[in-house]
Amino acid sequence: MMRRTLKGSVPIAISTAPLPLIVQGGMGVAVSDWRLARAVSRRGQLGVVSGTGLDTVFVRRLQDGDHDGALRRAMDAFPMPGVAARAIARYFRPRGRASDEPYQLLPMYRRAASKEREALTMLAAFCEVYLAREGHQGSVGINLLTKVQRPNLATLYGAMLAGVGYVLMGAGIPREIPAVLDALTHHCTASLRLDAVGLPPGAAPEITLNPADYWRDPPALERPRFLPIVASNSLAAMLAHKLGAGVDGFVIEGPTAGGHNAPPRGTPQFNTRGEPVYGSRDDVDLARIRELGLPFWLAGGMGHPEQLRRARADGAAGIQVGTLFAFCDESGVTADLKQSVLASAARGAVDVITDPLASPTGYPFKVVDWSGAPVAQKSRERICDMGYLRVAYVRPDGGIGYRCAAEPVDAYVAKGGDVNDTVGRRCLCNALMANVGLAQLREHGQHEPPLLTSGDDLRTIADFLHGRTHYSADDVIDYLLAES
Repeated sequence: MMRRTLKGSVPIAISTAPLPLIVQGGMGVAVSDWRLARAVSRRGQLGVVSGTGLDTVFVRRLQDGDHDGALRRAMDAFPMPGVAARAIARYFRPRGRASDEPYQLLPMYRRAASKEREALTMLAAFCEVYLAREGHQGSVGINLLTKVQRPNLATLYGAMLAGVGYVLMGAGIPREIPAVLDALTHHCTASLRLDAVGLPPGAAPEITLNPADYWRDPPALERPRFLPIVASNSLAAMLAHKLGAGVDGFVIEGPTAGGHNAPPRGTPQFNTRGEPVYGSRDDVDLARIRELGLPFWLAGGMGHPEQLRRARADGAAGIQVGTLFAFCDESGVTADLKQSVLASAARGAVDVITDPLASPTGYPFKVVDWSGAPVAQKSRERICDMGYLRVAYVRPDGGIGYRCAAEPVDAYVAKGGDVNDTVGRRCLCNALMANVGLAQLREHGQHEPPLLTSGDDLRTIADFLHGRTHYSADDVIDYLLAES
């Protein structure tokens, strides 16, 4: 371990563990769960848990009975007094839910959340990282979306209490995160400016988290490494120059990666399938990235051993891989969905569409289309009851309201939203929960349908399968390292 001073004269402890060759992508909601991250990290690579919606994932697992006891084992280790006991009392169902019982919902986050709500988020993040770190000495990372602002401070703090080694963030410009990590390392107040439509320049209110509000005797923490996920030279250079020692490297992600993609630069153009067209302006100049003097990993279409070899030759520390891990045995995607997708892929009957409208965020979003796909997501009833992708806006009375382009159209328009923004939008919050077996039960016994996302590499995954119907995270790592 080494120490460096980022602000004033207070030293920050930084891990000096070797850099991984392979970063396992932090995918979806609980696709990259603790089981997958642990399987990767125990091999000396970087396992990454997804931090998106972790609080909802946590309480739904408790309501389903926590049958293997893993969550309760992790909760026993949570150092903040009383929080775990209250969560057990409120959400744990020893026999699971009845077949006709919907999940109990958490209150949606607003700028000012209750201390109990934030403490639960800390607990959820702690448990996910704690379990991912069990049984090995490797590092574990957590991936967060910059755009999902409100839960991020509590999620980061909970993950740090569990000893998370890396924080990876994309889907926005995470310029404030190094200062947040510095503050939370010393249990000091951390803050983010709330992005709200209609705020005058410089008037953004702050989201804050003060650890002293929760306890008086916190443990010593080690600051995790921070890796912004970027898609351009200019953004990488800006973050490196403005944030200095607060940035420990980059993940350079191309438009073939799964999940949310950065929009193409310049005037939008679309192909015959309605997908955004990426051109030479979207290519990243790796020579300029190397000049920044920071380690970097290449992401998007990297699920092949020759890509790792090329990345290393181009000066990268390694690669980030998502798609191969997303469909391995340890990932959080339900077994039936994995089997259906892989069977379709083996027949050449799988596709990945870059949908410019699906995500309420406005970012292009990769959607899997395969021959065995269940009922179409777009047929679902519009509802917003989790709210992770809601956007803050200034109401006519000057207060802060929240809206989502995937909520009921009348409600969105009544909040000042443009009706055109609702066209084609899908509720990713509910759909991504369904991907991992945590679908909400609706009226008439219907469950929320899934919506799988994947990188373009899924189209050629049959070449990796070689006739197998399933495979492990170890198989992925062995394959990627075969020529290194």
